[in-house]
Amino acid sequence: QNWTRGMSYCLHSESHLDTGPIYVRENGKLHVVNQGAGGIQNVTPKTRPFRLFSRGFSVELCMNREDDRARRQRTDHFIFTYTKEGNLRYSAKSLFSLVLGYISDNVDHIDSLIGFPEQIAEKLFSAAEARQKFTEPVTGLRALQKFTEAYGSLVLCSLCLRNRYLVISEKLEEIKSFRELTCLDLSCCKLGDEHELLEHLTKEALSSVKRLLLKDNSLSDAGLRRMTAPVRVLKKGLENLLVLDLSCNPKITDVGIGYLLSFKKLNCLDISETGLKDVNAVIKRIQMQIGLVHSKVPLKEFDHSNCKTEGWAEQTVLQWEQAVMEAIKPQDTLRSRTAALHFYGKTHRIEEVVKCTLVEAETKASGNLQFYKEKVQNCHLSLQKEVAGSHELKNNKKRALAEQERERTSKQKHLCLTVEDWDLLNTY
Repeated sequence: QNWTRGMSYCLHSESHLDTGPIYVRENGKLHVVNQGAGGIQNVTPKTRPFRLFSRGFSVELCMNREDDRARRQRTDHFIFTYTKEGNLRYSAKSLFSLVLGYISDNVDHIDSLIGFPEQIAEKLFSAAEARQKFTEPVTGLRALQKFTEAYGSLVLCSLCLRNRYLVISEKLEEIKSFRELTCLDLSCCKLGDEHELLEHLTKEALSSVKRLLLKDNSLSDAGLRRMTAPVRVLKKGLENLLVLDLSCNPKITDVGIGYLLSFKKLNCLDISETGLKDVNAVIKRIQMQIGLVHSKVPLKEFDHSNCKTEGWAEQTVLQWEQAVMEAIKPQDTLRSRTAALHFYGKTHRIEEVVKCTLVEAETKASGNLQFYKEKVQNCHLSLQKEVAGSHELKNNKKRALAEQERERTSKQKHLCLTVEDWDLLNTY
């Protein structure tokens, strides 16, 4: 009892600080000293999980605290994952991924990519695309031009802008930077004859276009004359065109069809719902000068399912479209306001465009005017015709040779050449 009195004296002494509960081991058992009563109580020790940090403890990993932007960029140097036990684990990225990220952040400062390996260039393009570098107004165009100059069709080989007039107006320079396109769909864009993009089609940068869809673009004979001028005069421009869709352009007449006869490589042509006057004469003219046959059945080449955006920049075009749609959304909330203004007469009412019924009647009367090259569509029949024709050619050659021999023998009988004539023939 003396040691308990001494211990209680130590606990109640004001000279010592409160050290918490005191445990005493006696006869193989653990006892705790009760500070309030001064006695000893038997307790069983509680096993507590070992914690290196207390609850609510958080760690912020950063490389530079001076600039928040630099700190956010440099935390990307690590990859954070969770193990099966639920523990957070981080590992450093490879040097290649770090360099790739740095170059993609500054992709607009690249001088040239000509000669650079295309496998790494594709990864670089994807990294810059994920950071939406090509959606920026000035730097995005500069960066995109570096890729199109070096890789051409790999960046984009097919572009579908069907019913995307707003994308064309906002990203016209970016669209003009694409080179070596083989398929271009501009249907239902209402571009007109004097649009800058139609003028760009006649340049050598798009001489690789083989499939061009210009359905419902308010084109006329003047627009076709400008579009075909390089082919007719300089033998350049769209000289490699194979498929052309000019349907739903009621201002195109028989005169405009005459400009299309310069496309000698055409395999498929669609001029349905145009303003033709003498349809039968146009059909005969196309068949005689280009060799295209009028199709009674709609062709698959003009169902707009084959033309899709393909290439590295496929997601970039989608980002452009999303940005344009987001810019249009705030204008939808103003519809009620504009309706009220129209009702109270604050602004002038805009008259709706009235469609001409005469033009619609003429276009419906023309019907389906799709043409194809017979060799392309009926290849099996052409082979059979060639086999049958080869036998006829052989028989004709035999007959021609027999007739030539007869004529030669008859001429030899009647012709008598002198020595001077033979000497003159030998000089040649």
